[in-house]
Amino acid sequence: MVVAYVMIKVYTGEADRLKGEIEAIDGVTSSHIVAGDVDFIAKVEVGTPAEVKDVAATHIQSIEGVEDTQTYIAMD
Repeated sequence: MVVAYVMIKVYTGEADRLKGEIEAIDGVTSSHIVAGDVDFIAKVEVGTPAEVKDVAATHIQSIEGVEDTQTYIAMD
């Protein structure tokens, strides 16, 4: 199992609308609206690093209102 955390920056005022869309993506086990440089932290649990890339680069980044993402794969 590969665990990753995706930091998601969204356009102003979009966080509440996007929470459900992000959580509906296969592999996303939770998402939290946070204060700071990003607007969300989403936890992803999938089988391979390639699946992490698919979730972050294909699914999350394609949501209208998402401005940027940064992905961190857990090493423990």
